[in-house]
Order: sequence, then structure tokens, then C-alpha cells
Amino acid sequence: STSCQRELGRELIRHLDDEQDLVAACCSSAASGRRSATGETHHADAGVMPARASAVDYHQMIGYSGAVTNHREQTMALQINDTAPDFEAETTAGRIRFYDWVGDSWCVIFSHPKDFTPVCTTELGYMAKIKPEFDKRGCKILGLSVDSVDDHKRWSQDIAEATGAAPNYPMIGDSDLKVAKLYQMLPASAGDSAAGRTPADNATVRNVYIIGPDKKIKLVISYPMSTGRNFAEILRALDSLQLTAKHQVATPVNWEQGDDVIIVPSVSDDAA
Repeated sequence: STSCQRELGRELIRHLDDEQDLVAACCSSAASGRRSATGETHHADAGVMPARASAVDYHQMIGYSGAVTNHREQTMALQINDTAPDFEAETTAGRIRFYDWVGDSWCVIFSHPKDFTPVCTTELGYMAKIKPEFDKRGCKILGLSVDSVDDHKRWSQDIAEATGAAPNYPMIGDSDLKVAKLYQMLPASAGDSAAGRTPADNATVRNVYIIGPDKKIKLVISYPMSTGRNFAEILRALDSLQLTAKHQVATPVNWEQGDDVIIVPSVSDDAA
């Protein structure tokens, strides 16, 4: 019933708030007794920690900076609700500027560590077969692999032979690693050339991003090289994201299009 759905939504939010409060309390307690390398004790201001405190907030509060903060800056990937970086790149469909190319559409970007890798070969072919499913949802597809456009074109022939379908969407030629580094899939220290790099060197270039018409990142999934992506789940998530962007609802576990949804607590009983 509507009332049960609303209560479930409230309970989920209360649970999440309790977890955040617990983390904040632990950080505040730890900060009150933390000593620096000089032996000086650092106390939190009035023992208060922001409810949504991060690791950086904690280290700033106890007066510790440098290695930990820098480590976060080097390793923290793009997060949900971050603005997707714009870029220009050569693709198998010609040179594009990302924002101009995507326009007001939704977009899925999925990346690959190297051309001619077997798992990625199956993924690219399968994505070509289900492209109509993304088309009818108003979602563009953009692939990326850490090799040149010429390599991609040769790979496309192998993909067609192996899977029965060649990529029918643009593939970014990221032989200079610029887009992989821009999207923080590779560190700045990775260099500026794909030459000599193995798939293992680029193992972290295995992300899926769903980007909304507002150019915000709505979903990020990272896969190991040994595990093929589940595109049914990516379509399911896209359906949920598009539904919840239009209506004040949330989708429960294993939700599929047409299933019941959760009405968010901010919606009044009358409106529900």
C-alpha cells in the first residue's frame, strides 16, 4: 500500500542517517585524542563533526594534511552527481566535442583497457546488438579504449567475426590516455601514450558511466577485466534513473520496469 511504501522509505532514510551519525561520532571521538608528530594534541571544535563528514574532513579537523589528503586526490574517482568532464577526442565516427555530441540526451560511456581483449570483444559486440534498446530510451552510447582509432577499426572486424555484430556507435581512440585520465580511470603519472602499455597496466579502465541530460554522472560501475558486464543491469538502472528523474519515487531491490515503486517521504499523502 501507499502508506507502507512511504514508511519503508522513511525507515531506509533513518537507517542511513543513523549510520552517518555513528561515523561522525567515531571520527569526533578519535579526533579528540589524536596527537600530531610533534606531540601536540588536536581537539575537535566543541566535539562537533559534520553529519556528512568525509575522510578529508576528519584529517583537516585533526590538523593532519599532506599524504592522506594527497592520496585521496590521486585516487578518488569521479562520483555520482559530479559534472561529467567535457572533452574533444577522435572517434571511429570522427572528431567530437563530448557536450556538443551528447546534446540533451542521456549517455552511457563504457571503457576498455586495450583493443583485442577477449572479454571486451564480447561486450562491444553485444552492445551493438542491443543499441536499439538504448535508442528508444533516448540514450547515446560512447565506447572508449586505450588505443588508436585505426586500431579500433581493425578490432571492429574481429568483433563482428566473434559476435556477429560490429560496434555501431562511436569508439574514442584514447591513445594519449587523455580521456582515461580526465575521468580518473588512470593516474596522471600514467604518461601520455598507450604505446608499450599492457591491458594489466590499464586494468582500471573498465568503467561504465551513465550521464544525464544535465551532464551529471548518475551511475558509475567498475568491472575487473575477468568479469564481463551485465548490460541487462545497465538497462535496468537506466530505466530507474529516468523514472526517478521524472517522479518523486525510488525503486526497490530487483526492480524492473512496471514494478511497484517506493514513494519518497517528502511526498504528502494527498499527493501520493
